[in-house]
Amino acid sequence: MDALLLSRIQFGFVISFHVLFPAFTIGTANWLAFLEWRWLRTGNPVWRELFFFWQKIFAVSFGMGVVTGIVMSFQFGTNWSELSRVAGSVIGPLLSYEVLTAFFLESSFLGVMLFGWGRVSPRLHFLCTCLVALGTLISTFWILSSNSWMQTPAGYRMVDGILHPQNWWHVVFNPSFPYRLAHMALGAFITTCFVVGGLGGWYLRRGVHVEAAARMLKLAVAFAAITLPLQILVGDQHGLNTLQHQPMKVAAMEGHWRNGAPGAGVPLLLFALPDENAERNAMEVAIPRLGSLILTHSRDGTIAPLTAVAATDRPPVTPVFYAFRVMVGLGVLMLLLAWVSAFAWWRGWLLQSPWLQRAWNLMLPAGFIALVSGWFVTEIGRQPWVVYGVLRTADAVGPQTAWMTALSLTVYVLAYAFVFGWGIWYLVKIARTGPNPHERPPEMEGGERTPARPISGVDEPLEGG
Repeated sequence: MDALLLSRIQFGFVISFHVLFPAFTIGTANWLAFLEWRWLRTGNPVWRELFFFWQKIFAVSFGMGVVTGIVMSFQFGTNWSELSRVAGSVIGPLLSYEVLTAFFLESSFLGVMLFGWGRVSPRLHFLCTCLVALGTLISTFWILSSNSWMQTPAGYRMVDGILHPQNWWHVVFNPSFPYRLAHMALGAFITTCFVVGGLGGWYLRRGVHVEAAARMLKLAVAFAAITLPLQILVGDQHGLNTLQHQPMKVAAMEGHWRNGAPGAGVPLLLFALPDENAERNAMEVAIPRLGSLILTHSRDGTIAPLTAVAATDRPPVTPVFYAFRVMVGLGVLMLLLAWVSAFAWWRGWLLQSPWLQRAWNLMLPAGFIALVSGWFVTEIGRQPWVVYGVLRTADAVGPQTAWMTALSLTVYVLAYAFVFGWGIWYLVKIARTGPNPHERPPEMEGGERTPARPISGVDEPLEGG
């Protein structure tokens, strides 16, 4: 293994874990804003119970996302110094804008949201919660703009081998950015939705926190039934945009090696075993012409096959092909579950159906898996380019040696095992405890108001059983 391959493995490892928590906190922050709004509107203490409960989960997840995100910026200077040298004048400002506009906003009001309960008025506290939620969306805007520019670069000029921004409007709003932003934001919301519904189903099966769990499950069903069809529509438009700007990525997603006879269209492969050496698929299970209908919106439309370019210009087909099917397959399962649950709710037996509650419980991690699979498609599918059509990945790696990269990768694996092991264990501990009744805001001895403790997910100490 050389430094290039190890650097790619390290980047893939880090981003696969990091992307989970920022996406989850995007959805959770907006979920908290909704819960607090409902409490202010109704005064029902159940909404406040849910707010305190999910605030704890948000606090832990946010902290883990920050810790894992710090490593991401290190890699640009250590493993990918040539990328920083060539494209830093474009990528650097975009990432700086994220810090200036989003992270400062989040950090400024996060303390009030987490620790200000009882110290500020309810309406001011709600405003701070909304600003934290807004900050997560602004952060998504800049991160997706930077990543989308690397997928579909625009608004730049090359001077002596260095990329310089020429039109910031075209840089920020590059051709794939609107589709990718909408797709990612909806994916984050849907991921959180299935965590909410999964926990609600689990509590109902156990017969605990019944009133809070019923609200969680119903809200998850309503949100998923509406947003999943919207996500499919956005994904279709995103696919058409990708076909226009990154045709080899789409060809790898579809395992499409060669065009058939004129007028035959492109089949939709449900399953296959891609063979990159032989440039063909084995054990194909396909539906004729359906690929053309999905990809080109016509029965006999065609797309550029993988063999239209040299093998060195193709992305790795096998991981892209399977990751795409995992993402789409889970999306279909989530849509079916949401619609069946919506029908059960309409008929009045959603809360009395243990098999539906179990299904939501089992599908709790589905959003995370689909999210990571989608990132695999996006990042592996643009290979061999790091800035598509401009800078190859092999030319973006720094001068570090293989053993140095292997050492840093080992350190990252051990650190992530500790951080994620502890974090997930504690999140499970919070989830098992569930929402606790709060008849009134917590008070200090003597009657002084004190902030709620967001990390105190359980009554016993952190190191307790």
